[in-house]
Amino acid sequence: MLNRLQESDIKLLRVFYAVASCNGFTAAEPVLRMQRPNISAAIKKLEERLDLVLCHRGRGGFQMTKEGELVFQETKRIFNAFDSFVFNLKSLHDDYSGHVTLVLMASLPPSVVAAVAQAVRSTMKKFNDIHINIQTRLYHEVEHVALSGECHLVVSCYDMVKPESVNFHEINASCVGRLYCLKDHPLAKKWARKVTPLNVQEYPAVGISGMPSGNYVRGENRLSIQTFSDSYESCLSAILSGEYVGLLPDYLAESEVGRELLTPIGGELFQFEQQLYVLNGKNTRLNPVLKYCIKELAYFIENQAGH
Repeated sequence: MLNRLQESDIKLLRVFYAVASCNGFTAAEPVLRMQRPNISAAIKKLEERLDLVLCHRGRGGFQMTKEGELVFQETKRIFNAFDSFVFNLKSLHDDYSGHVTLVLMASLPPSVVAAVAQAVRSTMKKFNDIHINIQTRLYHEVEHVALSGECHLVVSCYDMVKPESVNFHEINASCVGRLYCLKDHPLAKKWARKVTPLNVQEYPAVGISGMPSGNYVRGENRLSIQTFSDSYESCLSAILSGEYVGLLPDYLAESEVGRELLTPIGGELFQFEQQLYVLNGKNTRLNPVLKYCIKELAYFIENQAGH
């Protein structure tokens, strides 16, 4: 059992992190610049140090165990924080090189994702020795990652109470949506016949984990949240089952599947608009690289939102 982390353990964890990220030993060879027998030996040694089986390898291919998944997630947090530490340390000496970790909230519109790509490209051209790690987190996780030091910047919608420990850089763009259900849902039929009131509270609804409850209440109308999803994509699946109504961003409901099967109901009653921000923890030192990246993110996202 590992009681104290040594330098050799960190090297072994880096090997495991690469293998897990690449989903296999062979795919990790060029990343690690190691041959497969040496990678296999390193993983075996790490398993002995941890007294855990981290992955299975054989005819069935590479597969992580439950313990391996947990170690992978914790290792990701360690290395994100370490890369952030090294980057901040270098910037104290006006050395703007290293890895920047940028987290995107899951379910952002494709136009925003494309704009982020442009901002990343622009930042990397401006600062030649910068590499940007792009990761995804769920809506209810973005505040934590901004605070924890796991990342430098977060691009996210945010409509909760803003903590003083996080900086919010407002972007002139937002994500809009409304209440949707399947086209043959009883509420869709009532809405088509202009039956009022709709009495939405009589029908099960799906909510988003972490979203403020105020989104589900409009005057006397209250959605009856019976289950939760962790992203708008999984919320879409629940609504497509025909068993639930729920809030969805318009861009997702207007996708190929959404256009064919879903219909908005309630008009403006449950419309929502979530402002987009770039977030960073107040302990994050905004050096020229991060300031430039924030400026480029705002510019390209606002530009995409206008088209």
